[in-house]
Amino acid sequence: MTTPPFRFDALSSVHDRTAFRCGEEVLDRYLQTQATQDIRRRVANCFVAVEAVTGQVAAYYTLSAASVPLVDLRLEETRRLPRYPTLPTVRVGRLAVDQRFQKRGLGAALLADAARRTLQAPPAVFTLLVDAKNDGAVAFYERFGFRALYGHPRTLFLPLATAQRSFSKTPPTDSAMPGDGILGRSSSVRYFQRRGGR
Repeated sequence: MTTPPFRFDALSSVHDRTAFRCGEEVLDRYLQTQATQDIRRRVANCFVAVEAVTGQVAAYYTLSAASVPLVDLRLEETRRLPRYPTLPTVRVGRLAVDQRFQKRGLGAALLADAARRTLQAPPAVFTLLVDAKNDGAVAFYERFGFRALYGHPRTLFLPLATAQRSFSKTPPTDSAMPGDGILGRSSSVRYFQRRGGR
């Protein structure tokens, strides 16, 4: 069995972040100077994709607890939901891939790992929530099935029930997807790469 080229770890002091450059200085600076403070304060958790051969941090994302007002969801989303004023969500607050590792499917793998961790967590969560920085980021998330909240075009959500159903689907055996080696072809990664092509 071959070793996957990347592994996912919770960010810790063993990870060297000094060389990380994704092309967005604010995201680089967050990983290098603020992420561990947020973890210590229990504001967010940070997870990194590490290249197995070199140990370099190739990508990262953060997760934190959040909620979404029921009125921000479209009617078709709320028909079968309880009438609570807010619904529990997990926010993917930051997501970035180092420039040296871009165009290799890591963005999709980060989303898949975030969904997998959220589905395995004890508290029930309705959806993953993201805040897109620009129109390009909106398009990126939409390729994976995220939809905009009502009245908030750059805040997007993906119901975890949708992601969970999709994870169990097996793609056709002849489908070759970019980045298949990431996480050893886990079903969650296959889902995002099929939908998004990254």
